[in-house]
Amino acid sequence: MSSTVNFSGDLLVILRHAPHGSSWLREGLDTALVAAAFGQSVSLLFQSDGVLALTKGQGAGPLAQKGTAATLDMLAMYDIESLYLDPEALEHFGLGEQDLLLPAATLDAASLPRLIAGHRLVLTF
Repeated sequence: MSSTVNFSGDLLVILRHAPHGSSWLREGLDTALVAAAFGQSVSLLFQSDGVLALTKGQGAGPLAQKGTAATLDMLAMYDIESLYLDPEALEHFGLGEQDLLLPAATLDAASLPRLIAGHRLVLTF
């Protein structure tokens, strides 16, 4: 996992929903990509069920919902490189960094207020 932590940017998108079962996660990722396409500095924070978006081996969900791997692959192309995750959520799901598609910096609870304060706009999905 990345040890570089940049707590500043234009937009922080907090992703708290699983990849399947609703459109919240996909809408959050789409919002991040659109903002980055318009030159905004974007950071992503994966919390709660949102950490499941980073897991390897995702297939289609119920009602043929797509996995997030293709969208996550596009993040670097849009210069979205500041990825953070909640280590407690990883532990809750029995996941480790070897289970993730992309490296992300773990963020302890004490650092969360600094991350939020370092962004001009915060959106939660």
